[in-house]
Amino acid sequence: MDLMRKMSPEEKLRRAIEYSAMVRKFGEAGLRQQYPRAGNREIFLRAAHRQLGADLYAKVYGAELQL
Repeated sequence: MDLMRKMSPEEKLRRAIEYSAMVRKFGEAGLRQQYPRAGNREIFLRAAHRQLGADLYAKVYGAELQL
């Protein structure tokens, strides 16, 4: 906890962005294991569906990928 207090706001933001990217990549890796034949676009859309939920996903991406 002391390390966090000593970090500048910029460093804290940079770390948060790095951690967020890492979590996203782990999620995509899990999807790639579930759907080994899926291309990059399909993985992106499946990740978006997980993150946005069905209703918002349908509004944003329509029927591009039926899940």
